[in-house]
Amino acid sequence: MDHNEFFPPHGGVSLRELAAHLGADLLDPSAGDRIIRSVAPVARAVEGQICYIISRKSRDELATCKASAIICDAALQSVVPEGIAVLVSKMPHAAFAMAGAFLHPIAMRPSPVTSTGGISPAAFIDPTAKLEAGVEVEPMAVIGARAEIGSGTRIGAGSVIGADVKIGRDCTIAAGASIVASLIGNNVIIHNGARLGQDGFGFAPGPRGMLKIVQVGRVIVQDNVEIGANTTIDRGAMDDTVIGEGTKIDNQVQVAHNVRIGRHCGIASGVGIAGSTRIGNGVLIGGAAAINGHITINDGVQIAAFSGVVASVPAGAVYGGVPARPIKDFLREMAEKMAQSDERAKRKGEKNND
Repeated sequence: MDHNEFFPPHGGVSLRELAAHLGADLLDPSAGDRIIRSVAPVARAVEGQICYIISRKSRDELATCKASAIICDAALQSVVPEGIAVLVSKMPHAAFAMAGAFLHPIAMRPSPVTSTGGISPAAFIDPTAKLEAGVEVEPMAVIGARAEIGSGTRIGAGSVIGADVKIGRDCTIAAGASIVASLIGNNVIIHNGARLGQDGFGFAPGPRGMLKIVQVGRVIVQDNVEIGANTTIDRGAMDDTVIGEGTKIDNQVQVAHNVRIGRHCGIASGVGIAGSTRIGNGVLIGGAAAINGHITINDGVQIAAFSGVVASVPAGAVYGGVPARPIKDFLREMAEKMAQSDERAKRKGEKNND
């Protein structure tokens, strides 16, 4: 790969040192002095790069792989071409993620727009706001009255931090985000254009049309959460909207008022979660799924992409389809429908041939 000016390669780390950092076993100790500078996909990895495989389906890509090292589990070490060093890990995907963070640390958060650091004279900070030492504020950002921001946090260009908002330490608020009526924990990443704390969709039918229902709750984002670009998280109506510790939310997700999401969940792009839904810990929701309001998605649930969840889901279940049901039932029904469709097509073809 050509030099990447956006995310340049690492200065170089020995494979021995990298293996120790990852907690992986280097099968050939004599390869420990090889220098690793960047990550790459298997098919086009070259010297100085590291990649990973988690399936034998990658065997064809290995034919063109010239990486200095590959991370894999013990069952796959035999398929790695001769000359490529092997790092064995019980969790190769996670080990590769750690390698990427080590080799490309600036890619782990939204990058600053300017290179000056500190507080830009082109930003507006209300005199009643409180910023700890070490806060960075980029040009055109606005920080409202009585807002509080912890050390190590960066507020991106053009972002708006509303009155009384509190943001913890070591957070990154990317360019163009807006945060109002919110309390943000430590080490939170909020990407470009995300909107937190605007009022939710609440209306009551009246004699002359729809009457707006007041929304006086907050958004509470716990530590180590990441929120994707252009995602919207509405404040609660009278309770709070809560995003649990360690949860990762993709781009363009809608989280409605009073939703409570547990710890260490993963929510993919395009998901819509209606108001007052409760989502447990460790829940995974595939892209473009729609979640009905006032239901409970219990701990450890997995929801397939494009599903429509209309009722509560028991802990540990895997659901899919519209309406969502246990994935085995959904797949069986799809197989039956496909078989019926094939049979109809066959009969139609036979009829046309008569």
